[in-house]
Amino acid sequence: MAQALTLAVSGPTSSPEYLPLRVAEAEGHFAKEGLVVTLKTTRAEPGAAEALAQGQADLVATSLEAMLRFGPRTPKQAPRLVLGLTAAPPVALVVAESQKELVRSLEDLPGTRVGVTAPGAPEQAWLAWLLARAGLSPAQVWLVSRGDRGLQHAVETGDVHTALVREPAASRLLAAGQARLLVDLRTPAAVSQALGAATVNAAVFMRADRAVRDRDLAAFTRAVLAAERRVATATAQALSERLPTSITVPADDFEARLAGCRDLYLADGAVTVEQVRETLTVIRAHLPLPVTARVPPPEELLHVSRRVLTPPAAVR
Repeated sequence: MAQALTLAVSGPTSSPEYLPLRVAEAEGHFAKEGLVVTLKTTRAEPGAAEALAQGQADLVATSLEAMLRFGPRTPKQAPRLVLGLTAAPPVALVVAESQKELVRSLEDLPGTRVGVTAPGAPEQAWLAWLLARAGLSPAQVWLVSRGDRGLQHAVETGDVHTALVREPAASRLLAAGQARLLVDLRTPAAVSQALGAATVNAAVFMRADRAVRDRDLAAFTRAVLAAERRVATATAQALSERLPTSITVPADDFEARLAGCRDLYLADGAVTVEQVRETLTVIRAHLPLPVTARVPPPEELLHVSRRVLTPPAAVR
């Protein structure tokens, strides 16, 4: 009998961080591994973390920061990270072409206007850590919110000096010569270079008191990694044949988003204790965690299982 699992996935459906999970469902990778996985989309990352706290899902896909702020509170229900997806939000800190003489490095940011999509956007934690590494504080810059579309326009017009721009808008601005790259966080390799350490952002979690069996986690992991390989190699048209239109329309936008996903994901979904530790440092540099939040030690937060990543047919 196939194992049934409920997976709460952070919305919106267009989020590149969670695209492999949607591909795994649409193309039958879960079914091939003997799993019946029901995806439930939440409005945003906090909603997925809350779903785990409320026992509404066996697994949830959200950011580590959202899990710590909105996830389970008691030690018995503590979250366990079972599969890494991305190292950081897929953003780039870019300098508007018209402001390139004023901002040449992070040290030039004090007193400048830094554009973000919205107050409290997930990528602001990474900005705070970048500033801290440069000996600066968020209070030294002027954060302005412009929304996704408005942010791109703000860079084009020079309304902001720099901006944290998500993919695919960041690549479009850079390719068009309307912006210059200051810090790249769009791939694990770029994050390691920017921060001097490896980190983890989006991941899949379960609850300690409702743990999914290791053999089912191994099957789940194989399915997601197969989907990541599809994302890395398949054309937008091929993926669009099975994915819902809420993800693939408009076609030009999906093709651009897919291009930004080719190198987005952590190799083999693997996460180390050191990556978790470094990410906790990033999160704490942004905003203090709620007093009700219990932050497990990295060694406890990371679920270590004997995952079998080869296809079942190859196992003797």
